[in-house]
Amino acid sequence: MKYTLFILVIAICSCSSINETNLTETQIKKDTEAIKAVLHQQAKDWSDASIEAFMEGYQKTPDLLFVGKSGITKGWQETMKRYKSSYPTKDHTGQLTFDVLEVQPIHTQAYLLVGEFHLKRKVGNANGIFTLVFKQIDNQWKVISDHTSAYDD
Repeated sequence: MKYTLFILVIAICSCSSINETNLTETQIKKDTEAIKAVLHQQAKDWSDASIEAFMEGYQKTPDLLFVGKSGITKGWQETMKRYKSSYPTKDHTGQLTFDVLEVQPIHTQAYLLVGEFHLKRKVGNANGIFTLVFKQIDNQWKVISDHTSAYDD
């Protein structure tokens, strides 16, 4: 019974959050496609070993929040340093692909995205899951928060 009630509460909250944003289904679809385009470009840039270009998908602010296996990194510049340190060569960046699992509006100009990453590389493959918060800033979708966790192999 508790499980059923929990699922019902989650479903109601999910539906009400969409209605509270006052977004139409057409707008949600348009925004979702634009957000997926950012991820597609990031995967391409990462696979080209261009961390600088990959980071263009993030908001350039000291408030950017990245949470990963090393803990919390705050700020765009610090996040770039972390990526460059952890992925110093093309052998480390490898070939990146994303699977988008869920996209939900949380505000008229913000979305929550849950996905999986798959990284094929010479130094060993890596896979995991991530949660991103995208915000529309100056008519561009940017990541303002990223929580990424690798799966245990």
